[in-house]
Order: sequence, then structure tokens, then C-alpha cells
Amino acid sequence: MITGTELGIIEGFYGPLWSWDERRRLVSALAPVGYRFYLYAPKADVYLRRRWSEPHPTELAMELADFAGFCRDQGVRFGVGLSPFEVFNNFGEQAQAALAEKLRFLDSIGVQELAILFDDMHSNIPDLAVKQAEIMHWVRDRTQASQLSICPTYYSDDPVLDRVFGPRPDRYLETLGEQLDADIRVFWTGEEVCAKEVSTGHLQRITQALGRKPLLWDNYPVNDGDRMSQHLHLRGFTGRPAANRDYLAGHAINPALQPTLTAIPAITLARSYDQGPDYQYGQAFFQAAEDVLGAELARQVRDDLLVLQDTGLRRISDERHRALTECYQRYDHPAAREILLWLAGEYQVTDEMVMTQ
Repeated sequence: MITGTELGIIEGFYGPLWSWDERRRLVSALAPVGYRFYLYAPKADVYLRRRWSEPHPTELAMELADFAGFCRDQGVRFGVGLSPFEVFNNFGEQAQAALAEKLRFLDSIGVQELAILFDDMHSNIPDLAVKQAEIMHWVRDRTQASQLSICPTYYSDDPVLDRVFGPRPDRYLETLGEQLDADIRVFWTGEEVCAKEVSTGHLQRITQALGRKPLLWDNYPVNDGDRMSQHLHLRGFTGRPAANRDYLAGHAINPALQPTLTAIPAITLARSYDQGPDYQYGQAFFQAAEDVLGAELARQVRDDLLVLQDTGLRRISDERHRALTECYQRYDHPAAREILLWLAGEYQVTDEMVMTQ
């Protein structure tokens, strides 16, 4: 399947960590349909975020290196999303030494792609875009990664970012684009943090502001947070026309908390690019569900889709909850086990987790 735009996975959600086997299964499912890069950036990995300046424990480092090799064998570039927490507020000698050491570590485990993520951080400096560009160039001169990307602090038009992290500086995007070298990609989520639609008109405007095509960080099917974790995001992609391929540097999805189920909407995105105006999201969902789940379980999930995706866990009646639990206990499949864990509340992401990860 040829999509015409490079697709990727960015494991960038809040909540519980996946296992390495779960990651391998997702890469194996999506590499054949055109997913070409994987960025490991879970918010729960403290050594990439809150405690980024500390070394990764030996066992975790070995697991990362093994996964990097697995991705390469699948024809998928392995990368890491590093969030040096609020480092732009004080990028002095101590911070530089710690960041240089982290970059040496990432080189040692075989990172081919590196994203520096400045999202969800507070700034206390007036020239934020200039400083972030300086840091990116400093990183570029010290990493062996062949591809470098940045997630800006203000990565969407969404005013929620201004409310939470303070008003964005005037001409923030324009300044960032002017200061950054042209080969550094810039993540963007759209008009909203979790965009319902990403239009070619919007992408053209952002391209003009940045002086380059944006790298789309698509927050579907992610379902972290207190409200979204009550729902399974399974339906096929909509609102991302195939014509967007001409206005994107790439399209990365932030997956759902459920790695096996994530493959269903992820496959539909590849098919939407491949099929263009012939794409039908309902048909694509069921075809992808059959690919991932097998025919019988796919039919069951299709029949329960309104409850699983729309009703939400808190609004399912006790009787319906028992019936769903009994139903999915009959299936020996990792996706059925994910549904059972979701029904048991194991995927709940609390406000405290979001605040502390």
C-alpha cells in the first residue's frame, strides 16, 4: 500500500506504559501498510521527561536498543521523543552537559530519528522561539540521528494552550520558522489539540507561517486523559483528506492506550490516503477490524461500536457491563483482553497522572 505521504507512530500519550511485545506487534501490523517511523515518547517514561537528565536504567536501555533493532528489521525508522523539561528557561552549562550526555546515550542505542518535544511546558522567557531554535541547532550538532524534529510549546491554534501555559508570544510560529534550519521538521496538531478535521486550507496557512510543511501530530486515536480514557477510539479516520499529502512533511498518529486496537484506525488512515475520494470510513473500519481481529471478533466489535466508542465506560449500565465482560471473555485474542481491561477500569488516566507525568 502506497500512501503518498510518510506515516508514523508517535507513542506520546499519558497513562500506563506498553510492554515491548505490544510495541513489536503494532509495528508488525502497521509496517506493511506504509508506517515508516516510530517515535518512542511515552509521558510515563520519566527518563525522557521529568527526570530527563538522569541516565536510563541498564535494563530499560537494553530494551530500547533491542526495539530499535527490531524496527530497523521491519523497515521502520526508530526514534525517540525527548522532553528536556523546561530546559529553555535555563540552558546553561549544567543543562547542556546533561543534554549532551543524553544525546550520547540515544546515539548508543541506535536512534535514527530524534524529536525534541517542548509541548506542555511553561516558559518564563520573552524570546521563546529564538531560544528553542538555538537549542535545536545545538542538538543537531551533537546527535547522529539522521532526522530531527521539534514539537513547539504552542503546537496548535487551540486557545486551551494559552490558558494553561500562558499567552503565546507574538509571531511565535513565524519566528520559529525563520530561525530554524529548513531540514528540521516541526510538529503541529491542527486547529485544535485533538483536531476533528485537518484541512488543506489550514495546512497551507501553517506552511506559510513556518516556511515549511508541518509534520502532523494527529491526536486520534489517542484516548488518554480522564474523559477520553472512558472511550475506545476504534472508528476509521475522517476529516483528513488524501489531498493533505501535498501539504505535509509527514503524518504521525498518537495511538490509543490499547496497542492492538490502535491498529484498526491506523490501517484506515493508510487506506484513506491510498484510496483518496473512494475512501469510505465505515467500510475501511470493518475491513481493518477483520485484518486485525479476524472475522468473528470483528463482527462483535462492530456490533458493540456505539457502546465502546460513544457511550463511554461510566455510562454503561451494570447489566450491559456484565454482558460485555462475558462476551469478550470468550475470545482468546489480545484485542479482546484489551477490551476486558478497559471494562475493568485498568486504562483509566487520571488528572493526577496528566499533571505528574
